Amino acid sequence: MLQRRLFIFVAAGAALAASTGLAQQGRTMRILIGFPPGGTVDAIGRVLAEKLRSSLGQTIIVENKPGASGRIMLGELKRAAPDGMTLALVQSGAMVIAPWIYANPGYDVEKDFTPIARISTFDFALTAGPSAPEGDLSAVLAWMKANPANANFATAGAGGLTHFAGLLVSQATGVPLSHVPYRGGAPAMQDLMGGQVPLMIDTLSQTLEQHRAGKLRILAVTGEQRNRALPDVPTLREQGINVVADACFGLYGPADMPADTLARIERAVAQALEQSDVQEAIYRLGLVPDYATGAQLAAIQAAQLKKWESPIKASGFKAE
Repeated sequence: MLQRRLFIFVAAGAALAASTGLAQQGRTMRILIGFPPGGTVDAIGRVLAEKLRSSLGQTIIVENKPGASGRIMLGELKRAAPDGMTLALVQSGAMVIAPWIYANPGYDVEKDFTPIARISTFDFALTAGPSAPEGDLSAVLAWMKANPANANFATAGAGGLTHFAGLLVSQATGVPLSHVPYRGGAPAMQDLMGGQVPLMIDTLSQTLEQHRAGKLRILAVTGEQRNRALPDVPTLREQGINVVADACFGLYGPADMPADTLARIERAVAQALEQSDVQEAIYRLGLVPDYATGAQLAAIQAAQLKKWESPIKASGFKAE
């Protein structure tokens, strides 16, 4: 009789464990995006989610959490359970710039998150509008140096990678460039095309089509190498300006994710990025598919955090 009761107890426990496992499998995974729908990072997130749905056998939704340059999204990720059901696609500026410009960004980049994989890398474009003189970047910078009132560059906002990339160019060339921050890339682009500012620094995708149409001129890219989308446009270094400013998109989870959960998701991301349609989708956005493991992403983040400390502190800039 005792043996029968013991058998029933064990069987019931096994059934409960199995049903709990099925419930976990039936939950919806979220990939958080710190920007509104329709942008570059949103597009990457949706491509990635589609591939992970099939490889993980998991319902996955992309959830946009815009605001505060990604800090609202990262606050939610920080508070999420470390079970692999809440992830975030993060632009590296939120990890390597925000800690130096905010007294309290609301998170600790080294303690509050689990790096899972790097998805892509990208650089920025220095684009001249119709109010800039004809010629290459050196000609435009020479004109700005001779006309300091016109030595302005627009970006999509203060405190981002493009802001500090412009300051590095100013330091490297001796041209007193003044930063003109806008509330997003669209109004900055409008003023660039309208001649209110002569130069803009933003992601390549922001000005690529206007460059191809002959309405704007991309004078340089900020990466280590020329961009595949614009093989005829030289880097800053090729033009004698020793500045490299690049960035990446990485997939992160909350801190303390179990090793097996981390490995499963990391493996699925690697498989997704091996697929040619995913690579082409990323290339079309002006980015470069560039997988790195979670451990490698953590090392890249640490190096970039150190790289940007000195120029940001030297600028004296602090965000509110």
